[in-house]
Amino acid sequence: MSFSGSGNDRQERFVLGFVFALVALVVLVVIGSALAKRTPAVQAKTAPATLVMQVAPIEELASVRVENGMVLFFFATAKAELATGASEALFDIVKGVGEGKKAVISGFHDATGDAAANAELAKQRAMAVRDALLALGVTDDKIELKKPEQTQGTGDAAQARRVEVALAAL
Repeated sequence: MSFSGSGNDRQERFVLGFVFALVALVVLVVIGSALAKRTPAVQAKTAPATLVMQVAPIEELASVRVENGMVLFFFATAKAELATGASEALFDIVKGVGEGKKAVISGFHDATGDAAANAELAKQRAMAVRDALLALGVTDDKIELKKPEQTQGTGDAAQARRVEVALAAL
């Protein structure tokens, strides 16, 4: 009887050890995946600027900014997708249209690549901004798509790939 009792103890210890190991493995996987998701953000905040530039060049990122009442959308190379925060940035434009003004949209492009393709891409970007305004409730008759005399933007390539939105009198 003592022989079978010690066998049961061994079996119980094995099962408990196995369950403990399984729980530890699950906990490690959960912690590891959580750390893996956080690691790039931590590295980006603490890494030197040159390292961040090598990992994700600024000209490849879409962004939006408001300067002196004008909304500036910057686009990634060969893309027409709006940056996160587009709706929030257009708040004052939508408000101004509601007060009797119109939104004037102008698209620019950089100097790299085919000029005709760049002009078409600048138009697509302006249309993406127009679509965002329409989605925010601005009517089409309160939006003016204005082709600038000089469609090639100024500044570096990232600054040149932009759409400007301003308010104007009706």
